[in-house]
Amino acid sequence: MLRFRLGDIPVEIRFSHLLFSALLGTLLARDLPGGDPGAWPYRELQDASGPGHTSTALLVALAWMGIVSVTVFVHEAGHALMLRAFGYRPGIQLVWLGGHTRPRGRSLLPWHHHVLSTAAGPLAGLLVGLGALGLWHHGVSPGAEVARFLLDGLFATNILWSLFNLLPVPSLDGGVLVSALATRLFGKAGFLGAQGLALVLCVALLAYGVGHAPVLGILFALYGLQALRLLLAAARGELQVSSGVAPRPLVEELKQARAALDHGRLDEARRRGKGVLEAKEATAELASRAHHLLGWVALKEGQGRLALEHFSRARRQPVETHAVAAAFSLVGDEPRALALWEMAWNETGDRTVLHEYAGSLIRAAQVHSALRLPGVEAETAFLCAGRPLFTRGAYSEAAAIAEAGLQHAPAARLAYDAACAHARARHPLDAVRMLRRATELGFQDVHYAASDEDLAPLHGHPDFERWLGELRKSLPA
Repeated sequence: MLRFRLGDIPVEIRFSHLLFSALLGTLLARDLPGGDPGAWPYRELQDASGPGHTSTALLVALAWMGIVSVTVFVHEAGHALMLRAFGYRPGIQLVWLGGHTRPRGRSLLPWHHHVLSTAAGPLAGLLVGLGALGLWHHGVSPGAEVARFLLDGLFATNILWSLFNLLPVPSLDGGVLVSALATRLFGKAGFLGAQGLALVLCVALLAYGVGHAPVLGILFALYGLQALRLLLAAARGELQVSSGVAPRPLVEELKQARAALDHGRLDEARRRGKGVLEAKEATAELASRAHHLLGWVALKEGQGRLALEHFSRARRQPVETHAVAAAFSLVGDEPRALALWEMAWNETGDRTVLHEYAGSLIRAAQVHSALRLPGVEAETAFLCAGRPLFTRGAYSEAAAIAEAGLQHAPAARLAYDAACAHARARHPLDAVRMLRRATELGFQDVHYAASDEDLAPLHGHPDFERWLGELRKSLPA
């Protein structure tokens, strides 16, 4: 897997994409359509023999692999840059022979943002293709055969890929555009008409593919099946089709729920979110947003399984990678959480996510890897490592993590957290030992310690009461 950033947009290229690009490049090098037989590399491919022929074919295959990958990247970058212009935080993934670009924001895309960002992909490809054609004619000398070959390939692939994606069938940009616009204008009837058009087109291309291009036929058979499923599901009422206009009272209720969540009023946020879910007039989009919000409420309350359940039902709402990672950390599925924290860090570059990723590494017994992350602070990393353990009641493990952290970052907060975990685990002697260590490192908030519910199991214990008394006496009057 290859990762880099386009500005602040994370890009991920899976090996499956490189594999398919290499396969396509090999096929193109073996049977190049068109081209000037007297120009590089066609001349060498046709005339050379022996090792030289193999070497040239390999170079051309690699060139075509690069051209295909650049073409797909340009297409996805068009989607991503338009989303970024609207204020979203998109991420790009290149997989198999195509790619995915999704926003990572909390809200659903308004229909016009959705339409424009979808159209931006084919538009970017068309612009790059025309730019390559212009350079081929006016920017490169006739003797620069390699450059002319690459520009010729970029022109052909970008134009063909853009036109292919504009076909009005499901999964392609053209299908998304036609469905979105038809549904917006004509509601359910428009959606049914869009799927019917897609089905007719797929059947026609399938018939053509049977006799001329079997792979193309198989591809459009799959697209046609998807269009048929959508058509039947919408006709039977199993698929809720909305023109995109949600009931305003419910939209306002969801806004109030979000504001309550942002200000820590979790009971109010839960009540309002459930109210939206239970409303008969709630659209599928509003239900997805409500599940997303309730997932965050559950997450903030330390209920990982409930959060995952809500997030799984937010099918039309992008769920932040770090939210899913936090939920898996809370349920104790550390291998899955670790992979998601790493992905979230690569996507966002956020320092909070960085320390949560480091904390996940520490819980996975990869302390040295955690502390080698760029910009990580040992104290914060160990605090993040212990928090999910404490929340799910693994107090002894949380205490051990905090004590281990003291070896790398002698901090009062770590010692105090270790004391709280020991107290919850009913280890009073270890708890008092860590409290004394906390005072050595500068802890002085005697009033907080005396009222802290996590230390309640120590109340009445002579060593704890003695520590409180000594701390009170040590403070200035």
